[in-house]
Amino acid sequence: MVKKDYLLDTNVVSAILKKNKIVRQKLARLSVKYQTAYISGITYYEIKRGLIASNATMKLSDFDKLCQDYPVLLWNDVAILEKAAEIHAYLKKRGMMLEDADIFIAAIAIVRELVLVSHDSDMLRVPELTVEDWLATAE
Repeated sequence: MVKKDYLLDTNVVSAILKKNKIVRQKLARLSVKYQTAYISGITYYEIKRGLIASNATMKLSDFDKLCQDYPVLLWNDVAILEKAAEIHAYLKKRGMMLEDADIFIAAIAIVRELVLVSHDSDMLRVPELTVEDWLATAE
């Protein structure tokens, strides 16, 4: 069996901060299997700006702790920029656009060979992207 590592999308990180039990259980299982989960720099920004804007000091602290457990991947890599441009062009030709943040998150997952954990079905439009929806069973 091939070892899979994961990139947590913004909606999944938000669920973790809201103490979603199913997502937290799945994360706990990763360490047992020597798998790793990461947070993209984009997700970091999206979560942090929302928590700061709403003055959610307790959740800011929880998020900082979460980022110690799940490393933040920056997107300062030309390969990621190239992949994001390819994804954008592919989706634009088909009239299936995504927000730039989602395109960059997808590009990071593809280039780093990570499974994207997302509750956003729009991410399924991105070719080459492997997506798991841990929240589908949590509703």
